[in-house]
Amino acid sequence: MVEAQSWTTRRGSNPRFEPNNDQVLDIPVTPTAEIRQQQYASLISPNILTAAIIASWYFSNIGVLLLNKYLLSFYGFRYPIFLTMLHMLSCAAYSLFAIKWLEIVPFQQIHSRRQFFKILALSVIFCFSVVCGNTSLRYLPVSFNQAIGATTPFFTAIFAFVIICKKESAEVYLALVPVVLGIVLASNSEPLFHLFGFLMCIGSTAGRALKSVVQGLLLTSEAEKLHSMNLLLYMAPMAAMVLLPFTLYIEGNVLAVTVEKARGDAFMVFLLVANATVAYLVNLTNFLVTKHTSALTLQVLGNAKAAVAAVVSVLIFRNPVTVMGMMGFAITIMGVVLYSEAKKRSKATAH
Repeated sequence: MVEAQSWTTRRGSNPRFEPNNDQVLDIPVTPTAEIRQQQYASLISPNILTAAIIASWYFSNIGVLLLNKYLLSFYGFRYPIFLTMLHMLSCAAYSLFAIKWLEIVPFQQIHSRRQFFKILALSVIFCFSVVCGNTSLRYLPVSFNQAIGATTPFFTAIFAFVIICKKESAEVYLALVPVVLGIVLASNSEPLFHLFGFLMCIGSTAGRALKSVVQGLLLTSEAEKLHSMNLLLYMAPMAAMVLLPFTLYIEGNVLAVTVEKARGDAFMVFLLVANATVAYLVNLTNFLVTKHTSALTLQVLGNAKAAVAAVVSVLIFRNPVTVMGMMGFAITIMGVVLYSEAKKRSKATAH
């Protein structure tokens, strides 16, 4: 016969946890985002990491140009303002994820209404530049678009002189002569020249230069300075809100048209999502190249990017080019390089 086990015995049979005041639990500290990034980076050779980042920069910068051109000129998606708005919404969403969750940079807040309106002003200029650039791709080949875009230093020097009365050395101004001369030669010999597309591209280039000058003027105090990724986080949704009434007024019921096309064409959805994602990667890789190399390296890469993008676009889209056009493009790039070197020497002399 088995003796029945009482409730007391059953409860007493369970082991009790006796606290030990001498025992210390060693809980590891959660690493910060910067430490985690350093740990991941240490697994890869610094040279390989830098090369991968530069390759990603080229891929995103050239990729967004080619995708914009394909969508607007060849695929029949003729809504450059709406496409730019998609870019801005994408940049806002990805920036929020990258800063809030991935913590690639510390989050910064807007501290005053004055700072908010300064960022809004930059957003309007940013909108103008990007919309003009995307619109120009409907009418101009990428190669000619990049040739015009290479004249950004010329417009930067003009705006710096007009707005903030900043004078450069005679050497710097002389270096701008081949920049302008080259684009004049390229324009006169461009087989697919389109006046409206040319004016849009000039507007985009001037807008890009104006933004850089105004940004340096408006966000000068330490309290108002924002990291480039935080600035994008605030500028992108503002730019999208600015573009919304323009796309509805100029491009009509574009959202309904896009949804209707997307239902019967999944490839268009893929193109739009890929295009918007690569548009954000342009900004992310700009930051990463500067972080892992220097701002000067980014400038040098930018000079070479125009030539690489032009060659790649000619190989893909087979647009006609002339010897005079290639000479004009080469003269413009040479002028940009001379301008960069003259600026460096001017700064070294000033210090």
